[in-house]
Amino acid sequence: MVNCVVKNWQGEEVGQASLDLRVAKDETASHVVHRALVRQMNNSRQGTASTKTRAEVRGGGRKPWRQKGTGRARAGSIRSPLWRGGGVIFGPKPRDYSVKMNRKERRLALRTAFQSRTDDLVVVEDFAVELPRPKTKELVQAMSRWGIDPDSKVLFVVSERNENIYLSSRNLSKVRMISANNLNVFDILAADRIVATQSALDMIQEVYGDD
Repeated sequence: MVNCVVKNWQGEEVGQASLDLRVAKDETASHVVHRALVRQMNNSRQGTASTKTRAEVRGGGRKPWRQKGTGRARAGSIRSPLWRGGGVIFGPKPRDYSVKMNRKERRLALRTAFQSRTDDLVVVEDFAVELPRPKTKELVQAMSRWGIDPDSKVLFVVSERNENIYLSSRNLSKVRMISANNLNVFDILAADRIVATQSALDMIQEVYGDD
């Protein structure tokens, strides 16, 4: 179990929150998380890259010159892979890069990755009421009060999307906001600091704590 300090909008400590997730063993944790990360990155690939072979490229049906007597090398088609504008040898073709991973293993990797970042986790009270309108400057000031460098990569984890919070964070290139039910290994590992609202932390504990 990990205990976290809860801060309010002004950056004052107002309570404690606990996080108790079942994680992988130390000797297998990095392997499980790595597999989940590779799976997520592979599954995000479109796999639509495609090149034409000499059979598919346009033209080249006629032999460019006779076989003998010219003093030049033999050539059967102007679309040979050796020629400019010719086909491509062993080029990419559309393919499926997706990798399968058991659901229990995926959830284990997600819990392990999240709990491993508790040193970089900042838990705050729900602050949607503090932003009655979108205001990036006020959000940046609040991040400073929470002890977060605005220039660092920050992941906001909220229980549900709030339009004002989203619009306030949208102008910050290194800030990403996701809901607790969209938690994923890549975003957890890529962020320098993670800011989770108390309700989001409760949701993560409820959804992933019983496995």
